[in-house]
Amino acid sequence: VSGKISKIKVEDNNEMSFGTLKIIVRTCKKSLPEDPPENSAFIQIWDIKFDKEEKFFFSGWMFSSSPSISAINHAVYDVWVIDCMMSYIED
Repeated sequence: VSGKISKIKVEDNNEMSFGTLKIIVRTCKKSLPEDPPENSAFIQIWDIKFDKEEKFFFSGWMFSSSPSISAINHAVYDVWVIDCMMSYIED
């Protein structure tokens, strides 16, 4: 609605509330430094309604290099993976 951009940090298997969203990052993996840059995260998202009803609307992998592959369909919010802090993708 406002076009405001906010960066939030969520650790693996932790929950974060942002506006009406509840976001859980199950895991986040970063490519090795010698590989092409890629961050991938398995994320679950709920929308908390005014009556406290939770509406589950997204579960899946998001990729920093291709946010449109698994974009969320929400009227107010866009959620994108930008970076993972620690874990590396194993071969």
